[in-house]
Amino acid sequence: MSFPLEPDGPLSRDVAPPQFGVDGEQAERDWPLITHDEVAAVLARIDGVGEPVRLTWHSPRQFAAAVLVRMADGRGLFVKRHHASLRDVAGLEEEHRFIAHLRERGMPVVDVLADRHGATAFASGEWTYEVHVLAPGVDPYRGVMSWQPFTHASHAYAAGRALAELHRASAGYDAPARPVRTLLSSFRVLSSADLAGALERWVDAQPLLVRALGSRDWRGDVADAIGPFHARLVPLLPTLTPLWTHGDWHASNLLWTEAGPGAQVRTVLDFGLSDRTCAVMDVALAIERNTVDWMAPADARRVEYDQIDALLDGYESLEPLSDDAYAALVALLPIVHTEFALSEVAYFGCIIDAPAIVDIAYDGYLIGHARWFGERDGRQLLDWLVQRRRGKQRIT
Repeated sequence: MSFPLEPDGPLSRDVAPPQFGVDGEQAERDWPLITHDEVAAVLARIDGVGEPVRLTWHSPRQFAAAVLVRMADGRGLFVKRHHASLRDVAGLEEEHRFIAHLRERGMPVVDVLADRHGATAFASGEWTYEVHVLAPGVDPYRGVMSWQPFTHASHAYAAGRALAELHRASAGYDAPARPVRTLLSSFRVLSSADLAGALERWVDAQPLLVRALGSRDWRGDVADAIGPFHARLVPLLPTLTPLWTHGDWHASNLLWTEAGPGAQVRTVLDFGLSDRTCAVMDVALAIERNTVDWMAPADARRVEYDQIDALLDGYESLEPLSDDAYAALVALLPIVHTEFALSEVAYFGCIIDAPAIVDIAYDGYLIGHARWFGERDGRQLLDWLVQRRRGKQRIT
């Protein structure tokens, strides 16, 4: 990463930046900061890493606690701590096996360290830990909230091409879909022609989600906001080949060769939301999470059309989308967030007990994003995608 491991002496003011919340920075964190003693205890399980000297920076991103560590020999490590209700050892090992497959296929991914028994995830009380070697690359999005647009259209192109490379590397990884877990970009509900039935079964399998949804008319809301878009997807479902995917492809989960225009992707980070879905879902997530400024008020929300065009051009430079795949992309884009948004409802409602944020996750994210695509600006985006395809076909 580009940010330096700081020298001995007082910590800089930004070593523990505010947490990124759902509507901006917040002083209160979901999870306590990782301590030096915690890091030392975790690293003691791994032969040959030596002693931690200094914690140099705490990540501002939510859902877990993570810290950069400077070691006695000058190396850097990245230690991440999850609450066991979100990721237990088995859950992290699912991610680590996928990362190992990608590395074997030449994909530039993080190097996860194992202990003397070969374990890459470590349980201690209510926590689960993982340790990565500090990944190479520049991190120009370090201080940018997740799901903000790229700073350059060239970054969008590079990210699209790297996503295609990841999908190529993923081919042949035949692990089944992950068990139902909170905070996954899963495709269990949307991949079914029976939206209502699949949703019912998926929600019932998650007691925390059932509790968080409470008395909301979630069946009716999903049928109204998600259902019409899903109906357009249903005829295309048989054309979507299952594939393990990243599930959270946005600029801050990538490290780059440089900060400015023309940068290429150097390392791919954070496979916490990965699952067996399909390539089109990953592309739709990349568009939804990078090219619409969801943090802005609805009447001031930007759509970065040049970045969508660049991202798709980058992806299709390696993996051209068939007509059916492109049609599925247009159909899936308005609802691709569905299962993850519901997972956020469970997270905020029951795991960290933040009822006010449940309203944002449910009304603003789950239902609000889908409804936006049915309004003027969202319809314009979907129409633009259709016209883009027609224009590309005329050129070729």
